[in-house]
Amino acid sequence: MSEFNMNQKQQKHFVLVHGLCVGAWCWYKLKPQLESIGHKVTTLDLAACGTNTQKIEDVHTFADYSKPLLELLASLDPNEKVVLVGHSFGGMSIALAMEKFPEKIAVGIFIAAFIPDTLHQPSYVLQQYIERYPVSGWLDTEFSFDESKMNVLVGINFLSTKFFQLCSREDLELMKILRRRGSLFIEDLLEVENLSRERYESVPGAYIIANKDLAIPEDYQKWMIQNAGIDVVKVINEADHMAMLSKPQELCLSLVEIANKHVI
Repeated sequence: MSEFNMNQKQQKHFVLVHGLCVGAWCWYKLKPQLESIGHKVTTLDLAACGTNTQKIEDVHTFADYSKPLLELLASLDPNEKVVLVGHSFGGMSIALAMEKFPEKIAVGIFIAAFIPDTLHQPSYVLQQYIERYPVSGWLDTEFSFDESKMNVLVGINFLSTKFFQLCSREDLELMKILRRRGSLFIEDLLEVENLSRERYESVPGAYIIANKDLAIPEDYQKWMIQNAGIDVVKVINEADHMAMLSKPQELCLSLVEIANKHVI
């Protein structure tokens, strides 16, 4: 038996939440690595993402978008706690989950992700990002509007130069084939209540910086870390925005190191 194999007590349950315009498929390198060292891993498609059959035009609120994650956590055994991992815009979904189900989450880990605070509305970190990096600079990205929000289809040139610049050509091709129209739901997030110190901040949080990220630049990641008061921070060198594809082994190690500090 390998020295890396773990007994049931040591096994952790990682729930991996993807970002904008992608789906559960983006974890295809990381998931087997975590499983090979004895951990349980769940990946899921949020509403209108990946293989989920909904269209983004029919998803009107951020809570509806995050519903697959909330339903998963609600279905867990009462005594089970998960390591909840959010990438990019997935950070907003795991923050909502930390607010709704703090008792189900051992630690929330944000990977090159938006991370809201409790002093401002959840939309604040998205609004600050757009002020610093206007959507006019999103190259060939397509924007459209439905009755409730602005939708976005991330452009191929934007993806290849800002998201996947250190990934393999094959990974970029996968994204070209599987990308879907999404939304940042800023309109809805402007209307929702702040996350609470009693629930959201009661869950330990950690952040993993991708230091070659050109989509959410390192400086902005560090600003969000300070703004949210996160103390546990790791850096993955030479990782672009899609760290799970460009540096999966390093990301796996960082996730396990963080998870091992939190009893499940």
